[in-house]
Amino acid sequence: AFQENGVFSKDRYLQVLAYQRLSSEQFEAMQRSELITSKVREQLQAGVTVTDEEIDEEFRNNNEKVNLNYVSLTPASFEKKVKVTDEDLATYFAEQQEVFRTPETVSLRYLQFVPERYIDEVTFDEIELEKYHRRHLDQFEILEKIKASHILIKADEGTDETVREEKKAFAEKLLEEVKSGKDFAELARVNSDDAASAVKGGNLGYFTRGSMVKPFEQAAFSMKPGDISEVVETTFGYHIIKVEEYTEPGVRSLEDSMDEVKAGLRQEKAKQLAFEKAMDAYNINRKTGDLEAAAKTNELGLKESGLFARDGYIDGIGSNAEIINAAHLLEENKLAKPVTTENGIILFALKERVASHIPELDEVKDLVTASYQATEAVKLAKAAAEELVADLADGGSLVKLAKRGKYTVEETGEFTRTYSPFVPRLGTSEELSIAAFEIKEGETAIDQLFEIQKRFVVVEIKERIAADKSLLDEAKRAELQKTILSRKQNEAVANRLEELRSTATIVIAPRVQDLINKEK
Repeated sequence: AFQENGVFSKDRYLQVLAYQRLSSEQFEAMQRSELITSKVREQLQAGVTVTDEEIDEEFRNNNEKVNLNYVSLTPASFEKKVKVTDEDLATYFAEQQEVFRTPETVSLRYLQFVPERYIDEVTFDEIELEKYHRRHLDQFEILEKIKASHILIKADEGTDETVREEKKAFAEKLLEEVKSGKDFAELARVNSDDAASAVKGGNLGYFTRGSMVKPFEQAAFSMKPGDISEVVETTFGYHIIKVEEYTEPGVRSLEDSMDEVKAGLRQEKAKQLAFEKAMDAYNINRKTGDLEAAAKTNELGLKESGLFARDGYIDGIGSNAEIINAAHLLEENKLAKPVTTENGIILFALKERVASHIPELDEVKDLVTASYQATEAVKLAKAAAEELVADLADGGSLVKLAKRGKYTVEETGEFTRTYSPFVPRLGTSEELSIAAFEIKEGETAIDQLFEIQKRFVVVEIKERIAADKSLLDEAKRAELQKTILSRKQNEAVANRLEELRSTATIVIAPRVQDLINKEK
């Protein structure tokens, strides 16, 4: 970076530093700091070694396997065992009543100004038609496209080279037949491996750029109607292409698209007219909040919604956030500004507001019952699982204990420590992935309850498979030695940094302290 013609150039050196907004003093100080840091790191790492025992342990940890038996108890399977009494429900509801609080709800009275109602009132002139056409040129774009047919001799990428050569030779033979005057469509019907187009004489219909694989597209769009390509190779095989029609890119003129322009402009102006009528109604009646008068003037039916919350749905309008938010802030006898929706322009006023409140138990009894059952089912499932764990710890067999409790025993299948924190068929559980390998040789019970994805899981070791030491050859030992050395070297540096941090004295400059105090 600092050389010219292979020789250090001070001018080049200063120029590069200036571009990076560095002085030579700053850059050289940085280099000295990096050299010192690198030297210290080298010294810390130099004393790190890896023993044969560490390599053996690493290999064992990576390759030892276990297979677990497990029973998974879900709260849902205990819900039918929950006994529900009116007294229990009343107590539960009293303790959890905030959970069942009903949010504030409101209902509306509204007028719906639908654009279609005003279509017949719309008028426009030639200038407006021209402006609409210019504003919406993308709607009248003519894409470059061609209509083509092809004959495909299939030869996928994995096809043997000898076979590919045979396929290519056959495609070239067919090309000669096409050039000699034989009917392209008939040759495609008989020989093409593209079944979908073969029955149509190879016809692919119209397509634009980007629709076909690159080599095919490049060949097709370089041809004129009536042209026959040479053999074109793609990932599908070998193609012979016949271009039948070509459409140049461009924009349809106003004359060619007049019907669409008129329809679009008419719809646009109808929406604008609907909004203007809604705004007129709002401005005339906003002080009185009189929707009836607005309805009469505009010959519209006055509609009403049911009650809805902030996260709710408005009958006849839908989930319109703007209307929902405005409705909850709206005062009585006031009109809200019209809002444009998919269902027209909505002018509305508040009909009713029901404050947030704790309902009577009878109003939400089904919800309270379901919640109570779910809560109690969790307790029952956990208690049953804890009983299994206790019996396992006393020397029981999970298979026998599960049979007694009519639970299903399943297997995780074999897995190693490297899966951690994932346990096959159970999901993520760092606790279990560690505990499974900490059980002493000869023991099977894991006297611990695991909660995984809202299930209570009880496990025992079904099988422990020792690491196959025959796989620990010299190459593997060298690989593990390199991995362990790198890890220990990084740990040595990290430990030294932690020591320095723990003994360091941090001094905050007065000006910085003033800034901190001001922030507080």
